[in-house]
Amino acid sequence: MVWERLAGSPLLWLALTLLAYQFGVWLQRRLRGHALANPVLIAVALLSALLLLSGTPYARYMNGAGLIHFLLGPATVALAIPLYANWRRLRAMTLPLLGALVLGSLLAAVSGWGLGALLGAGHESRVSLAIKSITTPIAMAVTERLGGLPSLTAVLVIVTGMVGGLCADALYRRLRIEDDAVRGFALGLAAHGLGTARAFQFSEQAGAFAALGMGLNGLLTSFALPWLLPWLERWLAR
Repeated sequence: MVWERLAGSPLLWLALTLLAYQFGVWLQRRLRGHALANPVLIAVALLSALLLLSGTPYARYMNGAGLIHFLLGPATVALAIPLYANWRRLRAMTLPLLGALVLGSLLAAVSGWGLGALLGAGHESRVSLAIKSITTPIAMAVTERLGGLPSLTAVLVIVTGMVGGLCADALYRRLRIEDDAVRGFALGLAAHGLGTARAFQFSEQAGAFAALGMGLNGLLTSFALPWLLPWLERWLAR
């Protein structure tokens, strides 16, 4: 009876979300920044288990935690501040960054769509897979416009960001990539917001370039996919 009353309060789920994330931050520090101790991954696992065990519908959870989702937009805009601080380096790398942006953005969309087609997924699922590498607010809007599944897109975006954040450090060491601008831009381009958060753990410069990659990828993908996906669908129908 007590839990039912508490579970009906929107503030409970907002507080639990913040506490779960804070626990993830604490655990990551205790483990000296280990990639597997990702605060977002830990918070998602804890909250998912709690929702399942308590039988709480996701809609009820979002009544409280929706405020955090709303703040994604302002938080994304605020990433312009570290970008301004690295303006000189940014101007010097304009052409290489543009080339990486076009190639990386199109490859992420086409590979996601192609994987869905290879596995026999329907149109809605293929669209959701194609949009997996852009930040959540933009991904949800683009998915709705193109006839995808916003709920599936949200899950795929989160999984993509987690995988990118987990694998980035080991991949960069294996490839011997040490330039923070390169590391950050690639991480933001492929793993959006969660990748950007991971890039800030490398350095402020890496975080700034990750924010740039995330923003530009979202912009380019939202403009390119409406004409690219119909072409891919026609190609598949042949």
